Formats: sequence, C-alpha cells, structure tokens
Amino acid sequence: MEIIDFDNHVSLNHRIIAVCSQKGGVGKSTTAINVAAYLGQYGYKTILIDIDPQCNSTSGVGINYDSIGYSICDILISNKDTNKVILETHFRNLKILPAKWELSNAESELYSLSGKEFRLKEAIEKIENNYDFIIIDCSASLGLLTINALAACKEILIPMQCEFYALEGIARLLETINFVKSRFNSSLDITGIVLTMYTRTRLSNQVIKEINKYFPDKLFKTIIPKNVSLAEAPTVGKPILAYDPFCRGALAYSDLTKEIIENKVRIIKKEFSILPRKFIDFWETGAPPRHAVKRY
Repeated sequence: MEIIDFDNHVSLNHRIIAVCSQKGGVGKSTTAINVAAYLGQYGYKTILIDIDPQCNSTSGVGINYDSIGYSICDILISNKDTNKVILETHFRNLKILPAKWELSNAESELYSLSGKEFRLKEAIEKIENNYDFIIIDCSASLGLLTINALAACKEILIPMQCEFYALEGIARLLETINFVKSRFNSSLDITGIVLTMYTRTRLSNQVIKEINKYFPDKLFKTIIPKNVSLAEAPTVGKPILAYDPFCRGALAYSDLTKEIIENKVRIIKKEFSILPRKFIDFWETGAPPRHAVKRY
C-alpha cells in the first residue's frame, strides 16, 4: 500500500497480495487468515478473498460455507456484483469474499468463458479502492484459479515448509509466476517467502540455510513455528489472535504482518511509510484534529 504524497498529489494505492503455494499442508490458508486478521487488528481495512476450493479461509474466520448464499464462484462464473458477495466477519476491519464447495467445479467452467484469466481481477477492480490490503488465499494447485489470483494481485507471499521437498516444489511455482508475469501481469513480484512449521531440529536449520542460498533477499526474518494453537484455531473458526493471542504462533504471525506492512514502497522514486486508511480518510475530510478544536 502506498500513502498519499501531498506535495506531489499522489493518490493512495492499496496492496493486493496472493498467498500462494503449489503444495498443500504448508500453512497457506493459516498464513492468509492470520496475516489478514492482524492487518485488520493494526487498523488497516482488509478483505480476505478465498479462491481455494477447500474453503479453509472461509471456515477459518467462522463462516459456515454451507449456509451462505453467494460466493466467489458466482463472481467468477456469473459476474455477480462483488459488493453483494462480501461478508462481514467478527474481527476488526476484516471482511471476506467467501468460497463454497462448488468452487471445485469452477475451473472447468472458466475455460469456456472469455477473459477467463482476468475474472478475479475485474471483480477486485470494483472494490479495491475501499481497502488497504486485499489478501487472496489461492488454490494449492497451479490451475486457472491460481492464474486468476496471480493476474489480479501485485505481490505474492509464498509460505514454504521447513523441509527439503519444499525447494523442489517451489521451482514449479516460479515457472508459473514467470508465465503469468510474461502473459497477464507484468508488475507481478514476490513480496517474500515465509518459512512455516519450523521445529528446532538439525534438519530444519539445514533447510533454512539452503533456502537462504536461493532467496537471500526474499526471505522474511520471521519464521512461523509448528504450534498446536495454530492447528486448533481454524477448528473453532478463529484467527490465532482471537484464539490464543500469546502463543508462539500468534506472536510469529504478528511479527510477520509487521514485516509485510513495513516493506518499503516507492512512489515517484520516493519512499514513504505506511499508514492506516483511517488516517488518510480523516485527512481527506479537511477536519481539524480534536486537540486543535477550540472549546468554550
């Protein structure tokens, strides 16, 4: 997200981040849910988009996908108004575009539609100015749903489990990223790789050293530990900050979110810090701050 430069009259831009991995079980949805929840907690207007047929992000914020009406599938296939699909959550500044089981059939239906790679991008364009952060939980497969997410986003966050097979798997993901970048989204970039499910073993530490060799400038400092509370939180439909806010997993996701927020963003070759939209909205009203109002 970029912040207004009043001297150069630069408008605010949001950040659209796809959480993407070609491998299941690496903490992809856990990362999407908890980063989105912490962004909201820190004052940023955030929407979580669930484009994974497993619907983990939907259930992970306490929404029963069997009982909802419209879903992301209706947007992708039937061009349903995005605003009519958005749902509130119980968590601060966090909304969601939910998924339902029928999303598993959407990929085959998309192939017959025009502009099939840009359906999600078109939907996001209708709402993007309302949010500071848009977090997309991608499918674990590298099919058309994931291509839609990569064509729509500006940044990619890659969760990688602390195991040697992760290095093999990421090669295919990078091929897909390069393909999408060359065909559909030239501004696509990897915002960072986050290591997940870390345990204090010699093997895990060796994996970290190996990954550092390949991605020295893209690896987040924060490492997400393997944590029982992180595994339990989705079963009760809560992000970790609402389930066990002082556990090691919660503290790690809090730190990771701060790293994401603090990523340097350039506007007209100048760097700016990131401020919540509530401050920007207040400034745009032109109203004086409360401490500047004369009281009688």
